[in-house]
Amino acid sequence: MRPGFLAAVARWTRRLVVGAVLVAVALVGGTAVRVWQVARIDDRTPADAIVVLGAAQYSGVPSSVFEARLEQANKLYDAGVAPRIITVGGKQEGDLYTEAASGKNYLESLGVPSDAVVAVEEGSDTLRSVEAVSDEMRGLGIDSAVLVSDPWHSLRTRTMARDAGLSAWTSPTRQGPAVFTRESQFHGIARETGALLWYQLTHFSADFPYTAGQ
Repeated sequence: MRPGFLAAVARWTRRLVVGAVLVAVALVGGTAVRVWQVARIDDRTPADAIVVLGAAQYSGVPSSVFEARLEQANKLYDAGVAPRIITVGGKQEGDLYTEAASGKNYLESLGVPSDAVVAVEEGSDTLRSVEAVSDEMRGLGIDSAVLVSDPWHSLRTRTMARDAGLSAWTSPTRQGPAVFTRESQFHGIARETGALLWYQLTHFSADFPYTAGQ
């Protein structure tokens, strides 16, 4: 082949590679910005239900991450945002309690009436939990929800909920390990950026440990 032709091929290959890298950087950067933006939203528009995404529990005692979410849900309930709270989450092998049941018990200890808390004892990751909540709400004849989780988890949770047919917005917790330090915030945004891009590409969950429950 002529040297000029080979040089042209090499030049266009470099341009394509550089272009692909720039597109990838823009996509990842834009998603990270959206994760950060939605994390700052505290939307308390009245809804049919307040949905608390599960996190780890230990023999019925919510972890610090889960407790922060439940405290936020309790504040929303006391403010009259919704007449019921839905807790969601299954259990790990060997656990005596599900995340949903331990969340319900904790809310009752705060004074929320038992009949105002619905425990959906399913879901081992965000996607399965959201789908289980959607099925439960459909059975109750309701479809609007304020989602409570960690700030960085908000965009992905909201995206999944809307894909599942819910009218959903977010009011994340402002306390707990996920928001304590700049380092935890950076790691949270990075994790959720990757997880959201994976979900949008595949429509499968890609939960990391802190969103699957800590």
